[in-house]
Amino acid sequence: MSDPSRLITVIGRGHSGTRAIALTLQASGVYIGDYLNASSDLLPPQKMYDACRVLARHVVHNGGVDWDFSGLHEGPIDPEFINMVEEFLVSVLNDSSPNRGWKLPETTLAYPWIVRMFPDAHYIHWYRDPRDSILGGHVTDDLADFGVPYDATDDDLERRAISWKYQYEIIKATPTPKNVIEIRFEDFVLKQEETLDRLETFLGVPLCRIAVRPDAVGRWTRTDQALDFDFLAADIQALGY
Repeated sequence: MSDPSRLITVIGRGHSGTRAIALTLQASGVYIGDYLNASSDLLPPQKMYDACRVLARHVVHNGGVDWDFSGLHEGPIDPEFINMVEEFLVSVLNDSSPNRGWKLPETTLAYPWIVRMFPDAHYIHWYRDPRDSILGGHVTDDLADFGVPYDATDDDLERRAISWKYQYEIIKATPTPKNVIEIRFEDFVLKQEETLDRLETFLGVPLCRIAVRPDAVGRWTRTDQALDFDFLAADIQALGY
């Protein structure tokens, strides 16, 4: 495996605005893969999807929005997972650029073992108000598609909210890596200079400024959809929303 010390990856649920930071990294000379889609996701994603399903076998669902992730932090990582992740990242790991990395929202579902595989990587934890994040559908909406046990529901918004909650919880449950920073999408948009200054200090890389749209913030306030799920309330407060 290549030296991970200069790896940079973005950890954040789909529709949390991770494309903004991926575009910033790419414009700043960070190599983020040979093949990217319009959202700057590393392609093809199937090997990472499969790796997420391997990891999910070790997650215990306690009912509701409560999961036990302790089985991910002890014992060896499944070799199948390692092989799949290395295949997914082959272009990144084999590249000789001084700063390289990737963005794929589904990486969040594999986060505990990604951190164990790449303990020296730089992790950008990317957050967005969950009420905005769940307005649109995403491939991770139905956690069962990735082998994650949960109480299924026919309510699309509730399904997305549960997925957001799971991804927030799996990040919280993971021992903090030595190189990590938390960034809110809203701060990136409304306080771009201040936020990029923090990121530049963290990454040691001069970062380009990209165009941002202030109207992307607080979209949930302009919809009639019921987005205030009780099980998100404490997390919304903890994130400062």
